[in-house]
Amino acid sequence: MLNIEEIKNGIVIDHIKAGQGIRIYNWLGLDKVSYMVAFVANANSTRSGKKDIIKIDNALNLNLDVLGLIDPDITVNIIENERIINKIKLSLPKKVENVLVCKNPRCICSTEKYITHVFYLENPQLRTYRCEYCDEIISTGDFKQW
Repeated sequence: MLNIEEIKNGIVIDHIKAGQGIRIYNWLGLDKVSYMVAFVANANSTRSGKKDIIKIDNALNLNLDVLGLIDPDITVNIIENERIINKIKLSLPKKVENVLVCKNPRCICSTEKYITHVFYLENPQLRTYRCEYCDEIISTGDFKQW
């Protein structure tokens, strides 16, 4: 059995689809931090068979919309004094700003630098979003930033 210390004050990102945890780990830049971070890949899960878990012994300001885009089934547990004080179940965000980028080269957000990139959830099953300006549909799987 793998033994990982309890988090005193920080965050546990749980129920990450197996294999996706490294994307979140890299997106958060956790390889460059000085505090304790535990990354568990392919842990047994009664809910999904296998899952990834990230334990961070530090309070972070997370962009929950981006985490929801990466994996809408994630649970974020906020830990204080070794106890869960808040359990946040993520989902696909209805609206995202400056996270996705429109693929339409004629879209105003592609041609004008300072325009906010705004997308609305089009189809939750397909995980597609629609550009507010030109109605271009993109899939979250097309987005390679994370």
